[in-house]
Amino acid sequence: MSTTPASAPKPRVGLIGLGRMGAAIAARLASQGFAVSGWTRSGLSPGKARALGIRAAADIAAVAGDADVILLSLTDDAAVTAVIGELCRANLSGKVIVDTSTVAPDTLRGQADAIAKAGGGALDAPISGGPDLIAEGKAGLYIGGEAGDVARFMPVAQALSNRIHHVGALGAGAAAKIVNNMMLMGFWETLREALLVGKKAGLGLERMLEILEGSPAASGAFLHRLPVLRGESDAVGFSVSGVVKDGAMFRRTARQYGIAVPAIEAAFASYSAHRAQGNGEKDLATMVRTAYDDA
Repeated sequence: MSTTPASAPKPRVGLIGLGRMGAAIAARLASQGFAVSGWTRSGLSPGKARALGIRAAADIAAVAGDADVILLSLTDDAAVTAVIGELCRANLSGKVIVDTSTVAPDTLRGQADAIAKAGGGALDAPISGGPDLIAEGKAGLYIGGEAGDVARFMPVAQALSNRIHHVGALGAGAAAKIVNNMMLMGFWETLREALLVGKKAGLGLERMLEILEGSPAASGAFLHRLPVLRGESDAVGFSVSGVVKDGAMFRRTARQYGIAVPAIEAAFASYSAHRAQGNGEKDLATMVRTAYDDA
């Protein structure tokens, strides 16, 4: 995929949603020389705006007016739909809305006509990786949409990611993220089950982790979270509540297509139980560690 010439002016960026991921995106883009305006429902204080290196926008209309590329980093499908409805009241001519949220493939597709009538383009570009990878410019991006809109987004995408995949038409990015995250969700459930069997068979946790660390089963996600699994870190890359939210969407999408997903059902049950025990804001790997400790 072609890169943008260094001499080309950077597009102005508007960011709606400044949670953990949104804040990381804002800080990363500001550090790379982009002019970023941000808005969030909970309010953006002057102090937080300064810390992120961005300008606080008064409302969604102000974000639309100030930006060439409008990024969404929101919690769920309903939030994405509501915000796009607000954006489409503005003149979006020459602008592209890029949804980085993890939502169903049909969510942005359902808003495409309204965005086009307002003069704008649309991309779904969910992000693979947490705030730490965003900060390093090493997160993955799965992009769905028209090539012209992708080209307008590319300078921003290249500041966030060294793994950029234009996977198809609008909605394809969300579908690719679902495939990726369902694999990861299934991995953590399989790890939980494997460690419980190993414990009952007389193996200690550290020995099992040592074996897996050097085996073909050692994914990047597993290696990155070894300190959490060992109880050496309480860092949160992705929360248990986030897994439950995404898992519910994966199950709905699978049912929509008539696909049975027993592995995801098992993982969803494990994460839901872990959240119910008060662990919603802990890292997803704590589900595995807690299950091992409690067995």
